[in-house]
Amino acid sequence: MRNLERHYKLVNKEAIPCNDLNEFAESFGFDERRVDSTKIGSILVSTVFLGLDHQFGDGPPLLFETMVFGGVYDQKMNRYTTWEQAEAGHKEMADKVQKAFNEEILDPKKLEPNMPG
Repeated sequence: MRNLERHYKLVNKEAIPCNDLNEFAESFGFDERRVDSTKIGSILVSTVFLGLDHQFGDGPPLLFETMVFGGVYDQKMNRYTTWEQAEAGHKEMADKVQKAFNEEILDPKKLEPNMPG
């Protein structure tokens, strides 16, 4: 028998341990798992419910993940225990990515045309 202590489902944005794999599988729709998604230029900041505890040491279960796809923070990732932490973490990461994006866009060196030397 598989150890189900690491499998969770979402009920009203609360992570609940699953009793069996069928319960876990039936509860795993993508739209319900998405906490937030922010597009900044060609960069994506995505925060989702993982459904599996990614805490591989001591501490509370890590069930939510924010990841950046593209830009200077490409593949930057943070994990959280609750929906509320994931929402706050998503906003913090999106703000950080937006700031870096704005700084890159406003960098005068990036705006100068390449002149032959």
